[in-house]
Amino acid sequence: MKRNRNSKIMATIGPATSSSESLEKLCLYGVDIFRLNFSHGFHEDHAKVYEAIRTIGRKHSIFPTILADLQGPKLRIGTFEDGKSILKEGEIFRLDLDAENGNSKRVYLPHPEILKALQPGTLLLLDDGKLKLEVLATEKNYADAKVLVGGQLSDKKGINIPNLMLPIPSLTKKDLKDLDFALGLGVDWVALSFVQNIEDIEKAREIIKNRAGVVSKLEKPLAIDALEPIIDASDAVMIARGDLGVEMNQEDLPVIQRNALRVCHRMGRPVIVATQMMESMITSPVPTRAEVSDVANAIYQGADVVMLSAESAMGKYPFETVKIMNKIIEKTEADPLKIIDNEDLLPNKTVLDAICVAAKDAAVYSCASTIVLFTDSFETVRRCSRIRPDIPIILITASSLLASKAGICHGIQAIVAKKEFDGGQVETAKFIATERKFAIKGDYIAVVNDISSNSITICRI
Repeated sequence: MKRNRNSKIMATIGPATSSSESLEKLCLYGVDIFRLNFSHGFHEDHAKVYEAIRTIGRKHSIFPTILADLQGPKLRIGTFEDGKSILKEGEIFRLDLDAENGNSKRVYLPHPEILKALQPGTLLLLDDGKLKLEVLATEKNYADAKVLVGGQLSDKKGINIPNLMLPIPSLTKKDLKDLDFALGLGVDWVALSFVQNIEDIEKAREIIKNRAGVVSKLEKPLAIDALEPIIDASDAVMIARGDLGVEMNQEDLPVIQRNALRVCHRMGRPVIVATQMMESMITSPVPTRAEVSDVANAIYQGADVVMLSAESAMGKYPFETVKIMNKIIEKTEADPLKIIDNEDLLPNKTVLDAICVAAKDAAVYSCASTIVLFTDSFETVRRCSRIRPDIPIILITASSLLASKAGICHGIQAIVAKKEFDGGQVETAKFIATERKFAIKGDYIAVVNDISSNSITICRI
């Protein structure tokens, strides 16, 4: 199945799209990566979706990528006597360890470790930042805070603490169970929520080992402060603008997004831009003009992947959303104007980067229609993807695991080699390029061999 674009589409699977028929439609309309959101649903539901996606892949001879997104530590308040309460600006509100229903003066905070870490001056954001409090005083069992921005607060709303290093495990007990289950299924990538430092990533790696790639989600100001070390320690990165927009000034988000993209390009890490890309299409059959521009700008800035959340999980128009996003990407990539800073794509002084850059140059100056890459190494895949050739890269590998994992990378379209292709790589490359309609008779293709030798061949179909 040939895509006419290099950037990828990730769709979150939920009630609107969990059937086999819906998953196949998503795939045919343009979804490359399927996100299993472990904040919702049961293991048996995720298992059915996983098996359906793999079955669809076998049916169409493709290798869809599957990502398991862990919930991470979620901080929530308790409940109120009437299900909700009104917090008035200027009043004092207490968060404590009393499990009784709350009222306009207090509420249960079932996180003693957080109470212990709070200090006067700490900002507390409630209900996705709609309410803002400042801690005035703390004791062992409670914290008193002044209401800076008031409003209605209802049961079990979330609480964010932007600038505090949370003294809680990055992987909760639920996450550990979900992670074990997801790895048992065979997911290609695992996304870590609320990463605060590289130690969070290292702890996850000890469990994951090499069974899946690690995606670090940028959701906390502390992660932005440690941006380069976190990206360097990760296999890929997700710019999760939802929680970032709660914990940071929203006007800072465009700068953070662009800077994170540039660092990812420089370090050769695939990067996903997520949250509210086509939000209005949850209920509308067409996106807003601002959403169209948002998707296009992410592509101009070099995102490997743009992601749909509620739009595909529970929206009324999931298939229309994917089709429109696909069209936006195709149109944007056809624009000859390129915004990615070439300095961010300069090769490292390694043999691998030399081969990747030489392959791109050979393809450009021979007007090749595609690059055919023979490799069983994800490192080679991501380094070749990083240099951003305008033409697709056909990955030919003996590993179905690599084929599905590589789907997160810009420009990569994977095929698993069959035994009848053992006669010669050039002939195999010619056959696949034409059979999959990446090239026609008379076209040139660039063939890169990273298996038996480090060689580049230009050949004509």
